[in-house]
Amino acid sequence: MINAIWCGLIVIGVLVGIFTGNVQAVTDSAIESAGTAVTLSLEMIGVMALWLGLMKIAEEAGMVKAMGNLMKPLLVKLFPEIPADHPAMGSIVANMAANFFGLGNAATPIGIKAMQELQLLNDNKDEASNSMVMFLAINTSSVTLISSSTIAYRVAAGSANATEIIAPTIVATIMSTTVAIISCKFLEKLPKYKREKIEIEK
Repeated sequence: MINAIWCGLIVIGVLVGIFTGNVQAVTDSAIESAGTAVTLSLEMIGVMALWLGLMKIAEEAGMVKAMGNLMKPLLVKLFPEIPADHPAMGSIVANMAANFFGLGNAATPIGIKAMQELQLLNDNKDEASNSMVMFLAINTSSVTLISSSTIAYRVAAGSANATEIIAPTIVATIMSTTVAIISCKFLEKLPKYKREKIEIEK
């Protein structure tokens, strides 16, 4: 679908350029934008490497585990179908920690792993469990303390104050995560979406 959308945008751009007599402008813009994309990517490498490195240090130092222990009482209530000591819970914590520090690139593989582990606990493989839906909602809305990726984009683009988005980001993501959790808890109680709790041998 994404490929079709991008292809459509390119075709439309070329056709508009032809009909308006600006084919050369379209060509020049495409070449210039391609160069800008490469430059932007190279400038972002340093910032992303810094934050990913700090995240790895935090993980090795046990900060992620400590964060998980602090969050465990809340996570047990949000994910009642998952045993507290199950590997899925650890992956969920690691994913939340990565999103908390705005490391979307690092959070993606952890999130996929968490979903795979949640699928193992799912009694109906053809439908997402309540835990899977809740995790997806939280992962998408994700409370973010420092939006590292966005800050990196702003730095690479020459922003005068790249970190000014931190406070608005915290407020916005707290609101979005709250709405996501409330919506999931509300919808899962409706007859249309209600599922039986999964019984797991401990």
